[in-house]
Amino acid sequence: MKTSTFWAFPILVTTLFGAACQAASERVAILLPEPVLGEASEADGRRETAVFAGGCFWGVQSVFQHVRGVTATRAGYDGGVRSTAEYDVVSGGGTGHAESVEVDYDPAQVSYSALLRIFFSVALDPTQAGGQFPDEGSQYRSVLFARTQEQAAIARAYIAQLDAAHVFSGTIATVVAPDKGFYPAEAEHQNFAARYPYNPYIAAYDAPRVAALKSLFGSIYRDDPVLTLAGAG
Repeated sequence: MKTSTFWAFPILVTTLFGAACQAASERVAILLPEPVLGEASEADGRRETAVFAGGCFWGVQSVFQHVRGVTATRAGYDGGVRSTAEYDVVSGGGTGHAESVEVDYDPAQVSYSALLRIFFSVALDPTQAGGQFPDEGSQYRSVLFARTQEQAAIARAYIAQLDAAHVFSGTIATVVAPDKGFYPAEAEHQNFAARYPYNPYIAAYDAPRVAALKSLFGSIYRDDPVLTLAGAG
């Protein structure tokens, strides 16, 4: 995920990646149109969950933690089996997992289609295949792990809608796949951006996404992040 350079030479990295920080901010700061296809049924008071993979789970988690209506998030692994859902193993890129974030939300406050709009607007560069930003490998691929047929239909329709509108310079690389099982990551990876806001990686690649969320989605932005309970994973 994060090369040793980030940890050994923070000042040098901050300088070298200053331009990358600006570029990342420019890439994610785009207000996309609302999905044409939304949920068919009205909220009935039940909580819902969805899984998003868009590169390093630190940044994706930090975005959704600041969305009003999100009640909990967990960084973790999806797309593979339980026995290999460990950070050191997944980082090798051969387990089939993608670093993912499980999002619990109140559909009376925020819908799955609204979360999709946020995801594509500020959480990643959806045209980047084989990774996100500086992180390369299948474990950083962009996936929407659908938990219901309705989620899958809404996600596929939105991707088609955005591609047809040519809102990005390239074709969207994000794929929709069935959820094979989500496995929470180790506790050290939960709330990472909130705990280490001055980490060079967080400052360069993740803070701009949260800033874009606040700028573009101010009506549902919350200053205080919804933090994962200690001991997750």
